[in-house]
Amino acid sequence: MEIALEVEENGNCFGVPERVFDAQGERVKAVRVKAYPPRGAYGWCRITGWSSVGGGTPCDAYSVKVGDSGSGTAYLVYGGDWGVRLMAGDNQEAWSLESPRQWGEPYLLLGDPQEIEASPPS
Repeated sequence: MEIALEVEENGNCFGVPERVFDAQGERVKAVRVKAYPPRGAYGWCRITGWSSVGGGTPCDAYSVKVGDSGSGTAYLVYGGDWGVRLMAGDNQEAWSLESPRQWGEPYLLLGDPQEIEASPPS
């Protein structure tokens, strides 16, 4: 299955042109990832998808194993049409574009599945 992602520049993150990924498994809902905050140390971060609805609102973020021409496979973490939004793992505030303690990305490509925490199946 192919996943086509295109994120236009928005209040959450910079834009990226359409890119197509070859999914090699089922997607799972992602709730935490290991990442580098703009200011801070590498570690666990909360993650959500970000949608253009209402000028920017949270939605689900997903992870799926994809083919990557450079390293064989990678793990794509993606969200809404405005990308994904992250905050350091110890931050429990509400999701907001106004928070200086949060940041947005169009999507993430991670090399290790241990860098992603999925939501338990419901």
